[in-house]
Amino acid sequence: MFRLIAQSPAALQGFAANNGALGKTLDVKTRERIALAVAQVNGCDYCLSAHSYLGLNLAKISPEEIALNRKGRSGDPKANAAVHFAAKVVRERGHVSNADVMAVRDAGYSDAQIVEILAVTAENIFTNLLNVVAETDIDFPVVKVSEAA
Repeated sequence: MFRLIAQSPAALQGFAANNGALGKTLDVKTRERIALAVAQVNGCDYCLSAHSYLGLNLAKISPEEIALNRKGRSGDPKANAAVHFAAKVVRERGHVSNADVMAVRDAGYSDAQIVEILAVTAENIFTNLLNVVAETDIDFPVVKVSEAA
């Protein structure tokens, strides 16, 4: 995927800067959970495969939790708010209610963290679209969006 993004040095630079900055704010489990939910909604087999592997092996997310994340949920109450919100933002193309935002706040996320959840969501939308359009060969154990979570 990085080779694909690198075809545009500006896109690679922006992606790397965004990814690096967000890597310091939201923890890796939250970022991977969001990535799984967004990939599922967007139908990106490449990203779903990559984040299933990274979630399991890097973030140490259980297979059961990964299945929940793909459904826009989490077994952790705070993470559930973030993952549900990210999935809804994608499904509704940003048209979420004040109640949706309040649910994330009520779970313990600050306004800054809500913006960061949106930034992680947007970053994943970019990589989903890029990999779907490019029909990127999957170089992780394959997980298909069409397979039950």
